[in-house]
Amino acid sequence: RLKSDWNIDKRTFKQGSVIVGKFEEILSGKKNFDLFIEPTEYSSVQGISRTKNYLLVNMLENVVSKLYRFSFEKGKWSKKEISLGDKGNLSVASTDEERDDFFVNYENFLTPSALYLVSAETMKIEKIKSMPEFFDSSSYKVMQFSAISKDGTKVPYFVIMRKDCNFDGKNPTLLYGYGGFEIALRPSYLSIVGVAWLDKGGVYAVANIRGGGEFGPKWHQAALKKNRHKAFEDFIAVAEDLIKRKITSPEKLGIMGGSNGGLLVGSVSMMRPDLFKAVVCQVPLLDMRRYSKLLAGASWIDEYGDPDDPEMWEYIRTYSPYHNVKKDVKYPKIFFTTSTRDDRVHPGHARKMTAKMKDMGHEVYYYENTEGGHAGAANNQQRAYMTALSYSFLYLQLMGEERR
Repeated sequence: RLKSDWNIDKRTFKQGSVIVGKFEEILSGKKNFDLFIEPTEYSSVQGISRTKNYLLVNMLENVVSKLYRFSFEKGKWSKKEISLGDKGNLSVASTDEERDDFFVNYENFLTPSALYLVSAETMKIEKIKSMPEFFDSSSYKVMQFSAISKDGTKVPYFVIMRKDCNFDGKNPTLLYGYGGFEIALRPSYLSIVGVAWLDKGGVYAVANIRGGGEFGPKWHQAALKKNRHKAFEDFIAVAEDLIKRKITSPEKLGIMGGSNGGLLVGSVSMMRPDLFKAVVCQVPLLDMRRYSKLLAGASWIDEYGDPDDPEMWEYIRTYSPYHNVKKDVKYPKIFFTTSTRDDRVHPGHARKMTAKMKDMGHEVYYYENTEGGHAGAANNQQRAYMTALSYSFLYLQLMGEERR
C-alpha cells in the first residue's frame, strides 16, 4: 500500500495504490509487481483482510464504506461487493485463514454499531448483535453534498436532518470538522447528537475536509505545513454551502471541533467571524508559536511545521488563533473547554486565548475539568456534564427563546 508514487522498472504505481507480487520473488529481491487496486480521486483503501480463499478489501468511496470480496482464478482477480447498508461505515472485525466466514462491524449515522457474520463463499449475511438505539431515527434522513473550496477542490460533507426539514435558512445547524493527521471522519452512530441536538430540532453536518484521510495520503498531504490553510478554506466552503442551500444562515450556524479540530474552529472563527454564531472549541491548539514547546507538541512538527523556523512562522502566524484575535472585531460566542490533566494539548492554549479575548472585551465562555487527560473527562459522569454544557451553550445561542 503506497504512501507516495513509486517509479520502478519504467512503471509508475500511484500514491494510495495496492500492488501485488509473488512472495518467493519478493524475498529473492525481484521487483515484479502488478497493480491490484488503484483508488480514484475520491476513494481510498481502508483495510485488507484474508480468509481461506478470498481477500476482503474495505474501500472508502466518497466517504462511504464499501466491502469487496476478491478471488484469484486463472491468473485474474475478480470482485463482488458485500453490501450491508447505505451511507455507512464498516470494518472487518475478525477473519480466519482456515475458513471463509468472517465478522464485520457496521454502523451509520442513524444505525447503531452491529456485528454481522458473513460467508465470503455464499455472501450470506447474518446479524449477530447490535448496540442499543438511543433515539428514534425514523424521522431523520442523511444527505451528502459537496462544496467547492477556494482552489476549486470538491469537498464532500454529510447533513443529518428531519425528513420534513424546510430549506428556509432558519434551521439551527451544528457543523463538525477535524481535518488532520490522516484521520477520516466516517459515518458513525450519532447517539449523543441524536438526543442532545437532532431531537431538539437541530441539523447536524460533518465536513470531510483536506488534512484528513478520507481519500488516502494525498488528501492528508494536501493540507500539511504551508498548505494548512487548505483545511480552513475547505471548512469555510462547507459553511458557505450550507448557507447557500438555505439549510441554515450565519445567525443559526454553530461549529464544533476538538484538539486539531479545536485549532480548525478557532482559526476559522478568527478568519470569518461573520459566518458563525457559536463556536465550541474543545481541548484546542491555539497558540501556534509555542505549540511545539508544550507536552506532545514537538511530535506534530511534520503536520504543522516548525514555528522556530522564521520562514515557517511567518506562514503559521497567518492562521494561529491566538495571534489573530483583534479587539475591534465582533466574534461569534466561543465556548472553550479543556482539562487540567491534558497530557497532549496543554490547557495553556485555551487558558491564554480566553484571557486574551476577555482582556479585549469579548464575551467568551470557559470550562476546565481537573481530570480526564486529552479526552477532557475521566468518567461517564464527567463526560455527560461537559457534553451537556456544550449543547446547552449551542442550544441557547442558536435556538434561543423560540425553542425553550
